Amino acid sequence: MSDFATIKPSRLYEQIVEQIKFQIVEGTLKVGDRLPTERELADKFQVSRTSVREAIKILQQEGLIEVYPGRGTFIVDSVSQSFQRSLDLILSIDQSEGLGNLIEVRELLEPGIAALAAVRATQDEINSMQKAVAAMDKTLHDADAFIAADLDFHCALAEASRNTLIPLLLDPIVDQLQDQRKTIFLVENGALRGQYHHKQILAAVIQGDPEAAREAMRAHLEQIRADSKAVALSNLNEG
Repeated sequence: MSDFATIKPSRLYEQIVEQIKFQIVEGTLKVGDRLPTERELADKFQVSRTSVREAIKILQQEGLIEVYPGRGTFIVDSVSQSFQRSLDLILSIDQSEGLGNLIEVRELLEPGIAALAAVRATQDEINSMQKAVAAMDKTLHDADAFIAADLDFHCALAEASRNTLIPLLLDPIVDQLQDQRKTIFLVENGALRGQYHHKQILAAVIQGDPEAAREAMRAHLEQIRADSKAVALSNLNEG
């Protein structure tokens, strides 16, 4: 990323917006790139964090960036925003079919992501996965905390693919599966089964074994599909 110019003391946030837009158009900032933190941007621009925060808000409203809590702020485009809205529409029309389609997409994408992560993961990314797995171990009886850590694990795995497009493709999908995750969590031993597979995936990544990581992820997604069917059958029988 090139250096930013010092901001003149008028309409500060608009000047920040224009500089970031210029770098996007110029190609210095690309889709998937992470912006510096709010504090770092304030230092680079020599402005207050309030001005940076206002600029970030405008860029997010325009669909040029997205803020992911705990992960950072990333350059995106209107395509990813449209994708998210399309997923919302699919699920609102037919939730059961929409969820089935999302699981199928995960089965196509995530084994390959796991394989790439096994080859490309940095130690920091492995540390993030280990932290997420440890958090899940401690929250086996807390659905919200377990699901948050589960999401962190899959996001770290996507980041470890070292392909900047993969998190942008995967994030809208996994975000749509929060209710399904909670339902599976409530299935007897569902969290324990999921955790077993997470540890298998992590072990394969640590060992640098792409095929083992691919198979471990496939097994995990098969478990999710099976638990989802069990929940659907139970709901049908109760009805």
